[in-house]
Amino acid sequence: MPLDGDTLADEDDQRPPRHQVRQALVVLAAVVGIFLLLFLWRSWLSAAPPASAPPPTTVVATVVSSVDVPAALEAVGSLRAVREVVLSPEVAGRVTAIRFSAGEQVAGGNVLVQLNDEPERADRAAAVAKADFARLQLARARKLVPSGAESRETLQQRQAEYDQAVAAVRQLDARLAQKRIAAPFSGQVGVRKVDLGQYLNPGDAVASLTNLDRLYVDFSVPQQELAKLREGSELRVTSDAWPGRVFTARVTAIEPRVAEDSRNIAVQGLLANPDRALRPGMYVSTALSLPPLPAALVVPATAIVTSAQGDSVVVVRGSDPRREGKAEMVAVTTGRRFGSSVVVAKGLKPGDVVVTEGQLRVQPGAPVRVTRLVPALGR
Repeated sequence: MPLDGDTLADEDDQRPPRHQVRQALVVLAAVVGIFLLLFLWRSWLSAAPPASAPPPTTVVATVVSSVDVPAALEAVGSLRAVREVVLSPEVAGRVTAIRFSAGEQVAGGNVLVQLNDEPERADRAAAVAKADFARLQLARARKLVPSGAESRETLQQRQAEYDQAVAAVRQLDARLAQKRIAAPFSGQVGVRKVDLGQYLNPGDAVASLTNLDRLYVDFSVPQQELAKLREGSELRVTSDAWPGRVFTARVTAIEPRVAEDSRNIAVQGLLANPDRALRPGMYVSTALSLPPLPAALVVPATAIVTSAQGDSVVVVRGSDPRREGKAEMVAVTTGRRFGSSVVVAKGLKPGDVVVTEGQLRVQPGAPVRVTRLVPALGR
């Protein structure tokens, strides 16, 4: 039977030496390190490059400045002719002559339509003959009364007969005048609504007659603007029929009472229209001149961004905002609009750089580059 000491010696001989164990661990660590380096290297190669900062958004801007703003009370109005009438007969009759063309300029007093007046002419001829005879009878009585050949009562009777005969002639002259439709004033005739031989009743429309030299401008303003209304104030009138042209009128009348349904005050102006560019019935834009608004902050209307939260603008912030900076949304309170500009009552200060074009592409805090500066005061 072997001894215990010999058995332990054999087991020690079967174990690997310590330096071999250390070498194996070193090799294993090296292999693990190589695999780790390969994994990191492949990860670095496959990783996406770091995201670069987005380029600044190009915008057009303006520098806020304080200016004296021309003030005006604006409203929508309509034009009405100072002298306009629809021509129509006073009596019934058949049309025997038409002496005008549609659109023609006629003078006051010109006969435009003639109705059949032959019966009245015959009656007038008889009345004139009777008046002539009455005149002769009156003259004869005047000669005989002083000699007593005829009484004074006879003279008075001859005078009455003569006066009645003259009145009959004048009455027929009036009836003849009713058979003529004449222009009561100079103006332009409208579209003809009658034909030759047509029978007209009293009041039937023949044509319109309008004098275009002067027009009324009728408009309304809210009652809170009453203190700004003055007779004789200048009124600027524009129409989309004549873009870029401004007509000048004067306030001639202010309604003494306020309309109960709208609480507006009716105002009337008088407009000279020598070239007849404007026509009655046209809608126009009116602007009543007021004292200018001093030191107002003005920006182009395109700079205002309107949303459910209200009006706002995009302001460029930075060390050199006229060239580049960061975008900042600023809430503003707008005031009077004139032309293509708007007054900012609250939210800005002089010198602020406000984006006028491209603000819808800009996010708050995003970088922007100003490519062009435009004037704040536009027309």
